[in-house]
Amino acid sequence: MNKKLIISFVVVFFVIIGGFFFFSGNNLEVNNTENSIEQENLENFPVKEFSIESYSEIIDGNFSPRFSLSEINVQKGDLVRIKIMTTSGMHDFKIDEFNVFSETPVNQEVVVEFIADKAGEFVYYCSKPMHRDLGQWGLLRISE
Repeated sequence: MNKKLIISFVVVFFVIIGGFFFFSGNNLEVNNTENSIEQENLENFPVKEFSIESYSEIIDGNFSPRFSLSEINVQKGDLVRIKIMTTSGMHDFKIDEFNVFSETPVNQEVVVEFIADKAGEFVYYCSKPMHRDLGQWGLLRISE
């Protein structure tokens, strides 16, 4: 009976580990944008380019993840290009309303692009656990 129990645990263990690698491999690069633009159409849009540093620091003994830019202002119809450089910590960059998501590895510049096709205020943030709650977010303002 013990031998069957041990074999069952081993099988379950390998199924869990296999599932982890399968699902994590599929999510590594949901990258840059689902509403990406064909290269030949880029000249039709005014380009607004921004650079953001993503980092973590300790302030008064507390973990504090941050973006260096807390506000981005563009016009509706602009092609928004954001260059993100993570200098410390594990971070990503996300804007829900524009289907923008990218992992941002340390010391690698990542570029996300999207068309600002709707006016309003939208939050960009790091979706790592607790980072947004601890202040790693900013405001994207798109004017008509």
